[in-house]
Amino acid sequence: MTETPKTLLHRWVSAQSGDQADWLAEQLETLAAGGPERTLYIFLGFAPRKLGKADLFLTEADKAAAEAAHPGWRPEGWSVDGAARVLGLLTYKSDRAFVDVFKDLRRTSDLGEMIALYRGLPLYPDPESLFFEVGEGLRSNLKPVFEAIAHNNPFPRDRMDEHRWNHMILKALFVDSQLSPIVGLKDRANPELARILIDYANERWAAGRPVTEELWIPVRPFADHPEIAPLLATATAEGRLTKEVLS
Repeated sequence: MTETPKTLLHRWVSAQSGDQADWLAEQLETLAAGGPERTLYIFLGFAPRKLGKADLFLTEADKAAAEAAHPGWRPEGWSVDGAARVLGLLTYKSDRAFVDVFKDLRRTSDLGEMIALYRGLPLYPDPESLFFEVGEGLRSNLKPVFEAIAHNNPFPRDRMDEHRWNHMILKALFVDSQLSPIVGLKDRANPELARILIDYANERWAAGRPVTEELWIPVRPFADHPEIAPLLATATAEGRLTKEVLS
């Protein structure tokens, strides 16, 4: 039987809670009972102090279970306190809409809390209601916040329209963020994105700046596209691009 993301997080965090396992269990029980919202804030604030900030230990079986629970969910790189915070959000029973709770938390969160909030995006209820908050995160000047949404997170792949998706890929390049950890980078490739990336590459080359080879991952599927092929041919003829990069 496939475990849910909430069940997996509970199991993983509990396994690394040590002598704080009882505290964790008590806090989750209180959150599930729907206590005042301050109980959620208290839990989120105390999680790092009680549970620590060590990396969440995951076996290959755990990673496979995460994929089975929610395709594309990759909790590698999460911390114990970050996983506990997401677990707390998934556990808390509130009379308010989830998006309203999320908004308030985002506006008052520190960097660690904000990263955890955004990493949990694919697991939350009513994901479409979070688009504004996701946009705020992607516009952030804080690279770790941007990457909490863009990296190892299936929310953009599953929920963003083509315009938003393309803009996120371009923003990743502008903030010098890797493209390869973006879930769906190949699956969501599209001709408009390929054109945008070639324009970006041309601007970099004109300024004498290097172009990351990752840029060509979503371009390669359209190397023979009637609108893309001439652009690539020009770059190749000018010696800026080799055919090997596109193979």
